[in-house]
Amino acid sequence: MAQLRSPEGCPWDRVQTLASLRPYLLEETYEALEALDAGDMAGLCEELGDLLLEVVFLSRIAEESGTFSVSDAIDAIVKKLVRRHPHVFGPDAKLSTPHEVRGKWEEMKASERSASAAPKTTLGGVPKTLPSLLRAYEYGARAAAVGFDWIRPGDVIDKIEEEVRELREAVGSGNVPNKGDSGNEGSRSNVIEEELGDLLFAIANLSRKLGVEPEAALRRANDKFLKRFTEVERRITASGQRMQEKTLDELEATWQEVKRSALSGATLDR
Repeated sequence: MAQLRSPEGCPWDRVQTLASLRPYLLEETYEALEALDAGDMAGLCEELGDLLLEVVFLSRIAEESGTFSVSDAIDAIVKKLVRRHPHVFGPDAKLSTPHEVRGKWEEMKASERSASAAPKTTLGGVPKTLPSLLRAYEYGARAAAVGFDWIRPGDVIDKIEEEVRELREAVGSGNVPNKGDSGNEGSRSNVIEEELGDLLFAIANLSRKLGVEPEAALRRANDKFLKRFTEVERRITASGQRMQEKTLDELEATWQEVKRSALSGATLDR
């Protein structure tokens, strides 16, 4: 990378900046996730290499400005791993479950934030660039680390049901008490958006309580919908018809057939 960035190197690599590499970092991350979800180990190997390239590239640009090098980044994470695993590298009592480790990790992160020269809030370190569902998950995890959490997953389900009722009321009347709705259409849309956001936030926290990463769960749900809907489309097209010619009841009937085939173990990969 140093050679690529040199005057004798590549014209494209030389003009890149920290900002210009941002979309490539994001793209390579998602491509690595896709290979991971697919269980494609050869693809994962390649994508991790591409992701590592972006780490090296960004670090090289930072080194040229005299801020840090890739070695500094590696040293920092090694020190952090040792510091946050006193049950492995230090004298602390051993932790026996992943849940205990996660709780201890969040406690130490909160302690580090409060002890820093410029104190940070509990939620302040969560990047706003995270996908919103994952950001909600992280907010809930950090709040839980300082004791602000539901006791049982069932309590979160109760909250979800409450949010569904409020969303249903907003959709039905457009006049939700205590939400500042003035009765006009624009205000009604804002209320619906707020209630829908509250529902999604509660669902993200249920995922956390159940130990399920919501982005991964939603990716799998998207993949399942893609596969089943494509099979619905294939079956209708194979019969010489078009999707647009079918009624909703007919489309639903084909969907249920595809769903039963999937649940019975018949493959949809054709």
